[in-house]
Amino acid sequence: MTRMTGGEAIVGQLRREGIEVVFGLPGVQLYGIWAALRDEPGIRVITTRHEQATTYMADGYTRASGKIGAALVVPGPGLLNAASGMSTAYSTSTPVLVIAGQVQRAFIGRDVGMLHEVNDQQAAIAPITKWRRRATEVKDCPSAVHEAMFQLKTGRPRPVEIEFPPETMEEEGEAELLEPANPMRPAARSTEIDRAAELLLAARRPVIYAGGGVVLGDAQQELLELAEHLQIGVVESFEGKGAIDDRNYLSLGSALLWYGELREYFNRSDLILAIGTRFASAAPGKDQQVVQIDIDPAEIGRNHKNTIAVAGDARATLRELVKRVKSAPRRDSKKLEFEKIRASAMSAGSDEEPQNTLLRGLREGTPDDAILISGMTQVGYFSRPFWPTYSPRTYLTSGYSGNLGFEYPTGLGAKVGRPDRAVVIVVGDGGFMYSSSELATAVQHKINAVCVVFNDGAFGNVARDLDEGWGGQYAAALHNPDFMKLAAAYGMHGMRASGPDELQRLVAEAVQLDRPVLLEVPVSRMRRPKAWASRQWDNKYVRGKAGKS
Repeated sequence: MTRMTGGEAIVGQLRREGIEVVFGLPGVQLYGIWAALRDEPGIRVITTRHEQATTYMADGYTRASGKIGAALVVPGPGLLNAASGMSTAYSTSTPVLVIAGQVQRAFIGRDVGMLHEVNDQQAAIAPITKWRRRATEVKDCPSAVHEAMFQLKTGRPRPVEIEFPPETMEEEGEAELLEPANPMRPAARSTEIDRAAELLLAARRPVIYAGGGVVLGDAQQELLELAEHLQIGVVESFEGKGAIDDRNYLSLGSALLWYGELREYFNRSDLILAIGTRFASAAPGKDQQVVQIDIDPAEIGRNHKNTIAVAGDARATLRELVKRVKSAPRRDSKKLEFEKIRASAMSAGSDEEPQNTLLRGLREGTPDDAILISGMTQVGYFSRPFWPTYSPRTYLTSGYSGNLGFEYPTGLGAKVGRPDRAVVIVVGDGGFMYSSSELATAVQHKINAVCVVFNDGAFGNVARDLDEGWGGQYAAALHNPDFMKLAAAYGMHGMRASGPDELQRLVAEAVQLDRPVLLEVPVSRMRRPKAWASRQWDNKYVRGKAGKS
């Protein structure tokens, strides 16, 4: 046992567990841990301008780097502000460590109105966390951190939260730092893997559907070996983009639309091997046979009943599955067939839609290994099926959480995690203004990401939907600052592109600059892409308009 403050015990254990970066905001109930962070040279601290950015940045850092990011916030409003980023991390199965303060020990649970008090704040965040713990004694601080890291590294990864009262962080006491948590991630049971191999070898038209679990589980090489040996085409979910290099003929891409040759191929398959996905947006036909590999047994068969369970870590399970299928000869190449299917799928986005020409300009202007933050905006939506992705951890969305405003801080976190990579953030003017204050964070901490703001002066998707289906837009128009003056005010480099060709040139120039860049692209209303299913709203507004025509 060593005598130390609670803050020193927390920080010391964080360092032992491999935490290298903490994204946080200082506050009165956190002085004990901030003092300890000041004296710990092994942990970099990024101070944000809003608590929501702490968890967004930790999420982007984790997904881009594969290391665990940590967020640090005051209790009550600080933790609730951070909940938006926790929601994204929860929906994308990202292991993010959230450290929060608490009110003084004597007042926890009394609901008497202490500063920053939210009575039972852990209950408030329970739906967006995997696990939570409170430690109130100095001696318990290392074990709280240690157990949190164990939870982050086992089972399905999702955010966890630990919290400490202020006097716990400030008092001195006896504490023992623990050895870091390095748990094994086991493969599925041998009987389950044997059954999966048997079905794959017997299938005549199998297809693989690779989800985010392949990327988060670093199972890309094993996936490729399996697909190559059995000559199975790989369809990726949006979170699974990068599970296989889109330049490889085995990649059928992620453009699994509601129609087209890829959808027909997917629907005709007699076996779907689903890896790290629960089919939230790509449901198979009810009679199709699915073999589902997932670290979380509760996810298996959640959205498709005709499912055979293979419960285990994606990488470890695929490694064993590859050994079994290699007992059979390698199948003949299906290169020409797969290339035809992929070309047909990508052609759904190749007509001269504004989104497509802008996206193409971005892709051609960025390095192959650039990390793209796909925002909740027109070009971001279009990128989900149509952005070619060549390596894992290079395409980040906000998952089913769909948070407007997540884009810029998430991109900053990704750049902190991978300073060697170009990071390009796609965001609309509406979403950008949620987090525009983090321009100051980028400049202060020299986080050299490129933010591309598509500016149509509106919540453009909402405006279009209201016009098309609800009798006219309302409350969707926006008043924006001059973004070039805003960039200059923060001391960062500003650019403005007049169109796709100039966008390509300027983004290529921007990623070469050793500084944060704000690149504005003025755009007009974008029509609904042909690849998108039209929305036939059955409501009195549509019926009324039809009756007047």
